[in-house]
This record gives sequence, C-alpha cells and structure tokens, in this order.
Amino acid sequence: MREMKDSGAKWLGLIPNTWNVHKLKFSLRRNDIRKAGQHTVLSLYREFGVIPKDSRDDNHNVTSEDTSKYKFVQHGDFVINKMKAWQGSVGVSKYEGIVSPAYYVYNFINNDINKDYFHYLIRSNYKHEFRRLSGGIREGQWDLPSDALDNTVIIIPPLEEQHKIADFLDHKCSEIDALTADIQTQIETLEEYKKSVITEAVTKGLDPNVEMKDSGVEWIGKIPANFISSRLKYICKIFGRIGFRGYTIHDFVDAGEGAISLSPSNLKKMKMDFSNCSYISWEKYNESPEIMIKEGDIIFVKTGSSYGKSCFVEYLPCEATLNPQLNVFKNFKILNKFFYYFLQTNIIGDSCKLAVVGGTIPTISQEKIINFSICYPHTLEEQRQITDFLDQKCSEIDQTISEKQQQLETLAEYKKSLIYEYVTGKKEVA
Repeated sequence: MREMKDSGAKWLGLIPNTWNVHKLKFSLRRNDIRKAGQHTVLSLYREFGVIPKDSRDDNHNVTSEDTSKYKFVQHGDFVINKMKAWQGSVGVSKYEGIVSPAYYVYNFINNDINKDYFHYLIRSNYKHEFRRLSGGIREGQWDLPSDALDNTVIIIPPLEEQHKIADFLDHKCSEIDALTADIQTQIETLEEYKKSVITEAVTKGLDPNVEMKDSGVEWIGKIPANFISSRLKYICKIFGRIGFRGYTIHDFVDAGEGAISLSPSNLKKMKMDFSNCSYISWEKYNESPEIMIKEGDIIFVKTGSSYGKSCFVEYLPCEATLNPQLNVFKNFKILNKFFYYFLQTNIIGDSCKLAVVGGTIPTISQEKIINFSICYPHTLEEQRQITDFLDQKCSEIDQTISEKQQQLETLAEYKKSLIYEYVTGKKEVA
C-alpha cells in the first residue's frame, strides 16, 4: 500500500505522498472572450456536464435573443455555473460554443493536467466546498466569487497516472452509464405501460366482450355501450387563483404561520409531495375560499413546463391553497377517483398539447380545460370497479418502478464513490 499524506482539504482527505496540491489559478486562467457570429449554445447539466443546450430540455434557462454578451468556449475549456456550482454544475467541455454570462470559462495554461482527469476530479466532491464558498442566497441560487474559485485547492498526480485514472474511469463509467440507460429505458417502458393500462380501462371498461358504440369523439373512438361521452364542464367545477387575488413575496410566511401554497413541484409521479412547501398568510388563504384544497380534490397544472400533470389529493398535512400555475377540480358528478384516472390518459395528454399556448411559459386556459372530452360508465358501481382495478394494477407497476429507481440510485452512488476514490488516490489503477 502506498504512503499517503494529508491533502489539506477536508473534502479530499488523504492523497498519495507523490501527488501535488496547489491552487486552481496556477493551472487555469479565467477567459471572458466574446465571439461574434452564430455559435452553438452550450449549457451545464449536473448529470451530463457541458453539452449543447438543444440536446436536452432545459425549462429553467431561456437563451437570450441577444447573445453578444455570451462567453466563447473552446473544446477542452473548464466551464462552471457560478450560481449553481454548489449543485455540481461544472465540467470540462467537449464542445465549442457559447455560454451564458452567468458562467465562468477557464483555459488550461500549462500541460501538467490531463483535462479528462480534471473533469472527473472537479465533479467528484467539490460541490460541498463550492457551497461553503458561495454566499448570498438569491432565489435559490448562490454566487461563487471568482477569487474563491481561483484559490480552490486541486490535486495533481503525476501526468502518466492522470492518464491511467482518466482512461480507467472512462471505461468503468461507460459500463455504469450503459446499465443506467438500460434501467431508465425499462422505467420509461413501465410508465408507458401504466398509462396504456389506465387508458384502456377508463375508455373500454373491464369486460372485453362488452357491446361497443361510437363515442362521437375522434380521439376517443369506440366506447362500451353503457358509457357516456361528455365534457369536463358537465361533470365537475374548475377553480383557479383569480388574477387580482394574486400574491406577492410579502404574502409568504414561515411554516405554521399560514397555509400551504401548492405549486407544480408538489405533484410528483401522480402523488402529492409535501416535503418542500411554500406558505402564504392566513389572510391571503381566507381571501379565496373557492380554491381552499380538500381531500378528494384533483389538482391540475395549467401553466409551466409540466402543464397537464394532475394529482388526486388523498390527504393534507394542513390547510392548502393554489398558486397561479394550478387549477383544482371539485364538485364531481362522477366518482372523483375515476375522473382522476381519466386525466392520466393519452386522451387528456393530447388535448393538452393541442390547447397549450405560449413558448417561454406554456399555459392552457381554464376555458379550454373545462371543455376537454371525457367518457365514463353510467353507474357509480362500474366506475368504482374500474378504479379499484387500477389502484391495484398501478400499485404493482409502481412497485416495480420503485425497485428499478432504487437500482439507479445504487448505481449513481457506486459511480460517485468510484470516481472519488480514484481521483483522490485512495484506490490505485492496476
């Protein structure tokens, strides 16, 4: 076993005795070059590093119409999002292009660092240090000062060893990534299967031999003879936050001092998630009784990137209301759980795609939503039979998905640990 020494940095721990430690500014220099003309817009993603922006959906950053202030990036430059470095938005670019002014771009100024090794190193355990160095939270983001980054400690093994570590990690990480991609495909297949099961049950019923009739709606097709074809407005009421009753930052309060203000982030995988909530004052909550949320209500996202997503409110930890991005369905004339399952179908998904307007901030008007088509069994008993069937079937599928997601988490942790152990020399490439 080789001799180790203290790196001087808690987040790096012990490193081999032959490795060097110095500050980032001695190997990299910040570069703010702008370059006129058409260039590929690049973006930083925690999962992928620096890649062309159009190759992944990015719902949080919109490319400016004027890119004259964007910074030029060459292949092999180190790029870091100064506001999200603490989340891991750092990496060495394999692309040439331009990035937002919110990014730092660094050139390597000597040949003592293998860029692939540095990419693994800086994405390993540094986000905890970047969080410590970043100051002044602003809308959930932190600014990392350039001088703090310049003086950040990096570790530099002998160059030949850097090459070996980078090649080894390229090979191992590609194996892990291939397994991850395969499991992710399995999860997506299961999600599509679940949606097809729901669509089949709520539009065709559970009896494969039942007499069918034309629904009168092209995208629904044939339905059982005892089903009714209608529009949402005839079987429920829809409510949203009225414009003049909107709220400002001054209406937000701490937990326990007001009601939950639900947002699209509280709707996850067809379930309500109250782990991260905002709260508004009781005065603002009581101002709009029509959108006070009750158990059995159904929440629907009308504005934002997740438009069309919906969720059944099975329980509430405390009083809750809506933010302006959401609508709530109430006062049902059919079984509310059946209605909820119908909202998960491709029929509603396709209707949303046709009804949505707006590019930067997509939205669906309340008037269009309430005029969406629906079909349902004539009797509550059959509606209940279908929902009971779907409760059990979806639970089984969700359990399988959960197991797959656990596999993904295990692989992600293994990959993270593997990288850290080799870039800090705690394990040696044979």
